[in-house]
Amino acid sequence: QVQLVESGGGLVQAGGSLSLSCAASGRGFENYAMGWFRQVPGNEREFVIGITRSGAATAYADSVKGRFTISRDNAKSTVSLQMNSLKPEDTARYYCAARVASLSRTPGEYRIWGQGTQVTVSS
Repeated sequence: QVQLVESGGGLVQAGGSLSLSCAASGRGFENYAMGWFRQVPGNEREFVIGITRSGAATAYADSVKGRFTISRDNAKSTVSLQMNSLKPEDTARYYCAARVASLSRTPGEYRIWGQGTQVTVSS
């Protein structure tokens, strides 16, 4: 089983960019589909973007399509989230999650989570 640590959050102005990284420790990273989720206090955790085990396919929430991209490096056990054209409504705590086998948009189907990193977009 892997453990996940996110980094790269911070404060950015609307229209700006930010890159998040998720580093996995442990064995078998290549066996996990990876997802990024975000959560605002009082709201449910929501799917943002995800990538399959091989990196061959990705999935996006409609709200981030065309602005966010995801990539992974199985040799380095990392997954990255590039966020462009950020909006105030992107403000949230962002979590990296891992799931054995197929990619899912459902938070409850992920058993492994990082601690999250805060992203704040000012208007």
